[in-house]
Amino acid sequence: MAHNDWRKSVVYQIYPKSFNDTTGNGEGDINGIIEKLDYLQYLGVDYLWLTPIYESPMNDNGYDISDYYKINERFGTIEEFETLISEAHKRDLKVMLDIVINHTSTQHEWFKQAYSAKDSQYRDYYFFRKSSDGQPPTNWESKFGGNAWQYDADTDEYYLHLFDVTQADLNWDNKAVRDALYDMINHWIDFGVDGFRFDVINLISKGEFKDSDKIGKEFYTDGPRVHEYLHEMNRRTFGDKPMMTVGEMSSTTIDNCVKYTNPERQELSSVFNFHHLKVDYVDGEKWSNAKLDFIKLKEILMEWQLGIYEGGGWNAIFWCNHDQPRVVSRFGDDSTPELHQSSAKMLAIVLHMLQGTPYIYQGEEIGMTDPYFSDISQYRDVESLNAYRKMKQDGYAEDEIIEILGQKSRDNARTPVQWTNEANAGFTSGTPWIDIPNNYDVINVEAAINDPNSVLHTYKKLIDLRHNNDIITYGSIEPLYMDHNELFVYKRHYQGATWLVIANFSKESVALPDDLNIDGEYIVQNGEIQHNILSGFGAVVIAQ
Repeated sequence: MAHNDWRKSVVYQIYPKSFNDTTGNGEGDINGIIEKLDYLQYLGVDYLWLTPIYESPMNDNGYDISDYYKINERFGTIEEFETLISEAHKRDLKVMLDIVINHTSTQHEWFKQAYSAKDSQYRDYYFFRKSSDGQPPTNWESKFGGNAWQYDADTDEYYLHLFDVTQADLNWDNKAVRDALYDMINHWIDFGVDGFRFDVINLISKGEFKDSDKIGKEFYTDGPRVHEYLHEMNRRTFGDKPMMTVGEMSSTTIDNCVKYTNPERQELSSVFNFHHLKVDYVDGEKWSNAKLDFIKLKEILMEWQLGIYEGGGWNAIFWCNHDQPRVVSRFGDDSTPELHQSSAKMLAIVLHMLQGTPYIYQGEEIGMTDPYFSDISQYRDVESLNAYRKMKQDGYAEDEIIEILGQKSRDNARTPVQWTNEANAGFTSGTPWIDIPNNYDVINVEAAINDPNSVLHTYKKLIDLRHNNDIITYGSIEPLYMDHNELFVYKRHYQGATWLVIANFSKESVALPDDLNIDGEYIVQNGEIQHNILSGFGAVVIAQ
């Protein structure tokens, strides 16, 4: 890493199960990541974020941790993880671990002890509550559907699980829980990791246990003591070390995110928020089939850009992750090779010129698409299968459900990385754990490296620009033409310099506003401007 400020970094997210399989069992592994480090160095990224690789029953793809100190044998051994870190460091790549400390698996030793007896010292590590009149303690809903309380007949009590029934929420108000978690984080710091991504970290402080007129999230989102706990964690673990941290924030606010990330408060380096990825939901409902609300997308992105910048906080910026559909299928157009390539590049340019730390999700850099599964048997994700059952009960037609899942399922992002045009896209010599999209013969890393006009080369250029131009990292942002139905336009300003970013979200050519000055040096370009008309899915960055 030529730069010494983490804010100039670009992070590459690895979902190990789908990255690269070296054993032939159809699932990716740690050695598979080691095998591709040269490629990641070639791409130019700085940090590798690995989704959870700890011991886990894998009911929620590793976000249900049963032992924080052990590596899941499906991925490899602790020695292989040690090798991964040292080989990454040799290539100037840093490794971030994903830590889930809002909840543990019900297979975790703490929970087993807690569940075994009411008088166990671990009972208070979780939220066990008496039933009221045979009903759950509150009417809160789990984020995966159903009530958030699970009944334990032996003790006539319920435990809280905001996510899957096998993911029991930890009680952060118990100092013993916090101490144990800080010890674990320090263990991984001593092991040599370079940063952490904290899963749903703004849910760790629970407020009152009362009934809700919605699903209950007002009682635990950005809860009463969350800032106190994050500050304490910072002081007790990573705060005095050159580490990057990012908090995944569920249904949060700009005001809270400024507090989470303003350096003076000593909490986290940066935050993820997801508001901009709900612009194709109907009335906030994920399981719906809706088109992108483009004006709303711009409004949300710019509100966060300005709000975080003015508050002295820091954003993580992203289109894709392991929980979101592929952006080129979602906000671009993958219906033809030409539209696929131009819209993938446009989306890359418009995001990477924003302020914040960009995250590239594996395969995004080559424009991987949604798989367009045609049958429920192809789906693996617990959330999708639950949604399928519920939509069935609610009387949806099969083809309608498949269309909705095809647009929204988390499995869209979880198909294996397409490395080559060989069998199984070069991901495995065995049978992949989930099907691979049919377009791997055209969309794959090998083809992208060999094609100077590929989506990959646009990503490489954008990473290089960020490393070498302070305006992208530190410059202020000025939104323009916010009510334009096709164009996303903004300026970046820093130390007397101005960059103009124009992106066309339509596949048709669009006339630029008459009063928009497009003179200057073209820094990066996708498509072209002729006679003041920008080509379909065109994007340009102009230094003025």
